Amino acid sequence: MIVITSKYLIPQGYTAMALYPFIIVRDARLANSATLLNHECIHLRQQAEMLILPFYIWYISEYFIRLIRYHDRKRAYRNICFEREAYANESNLNYLGQRPFWGFLKYIKT
Repeated sequence: MIVITSKYLIPQGYTAMALYPFIIVRDARLANSATLLNHECIHLRQQAEMLILPFYIWYISEYFIRLIRYHDRKRAYRNICFEREAYANESNLNYLGQRPFWGFLKYIKT
């Protein structure tokens, strides 16, 4: 994990983003947030498991499917299975040590 600070690389309304092997945070003060870093590290694990490119294809595809369903960008984003897993477990700092392979599958909802 390599943490980079840049307010220019993060889309408006977001605080951080995981782009394997980097975690980019908008504000340097956030670089020490254990919860935020854990959330982004969960995404790094997801990306590594899926060999990076398939992760992004799935992520973007699921986002557009959810957007069509909900007609709401924020709700579509929050219901992507990868985000559901990360948000559900970001406070559990031991999660990555006990997380099953492809643990995000548990968070797919129809």
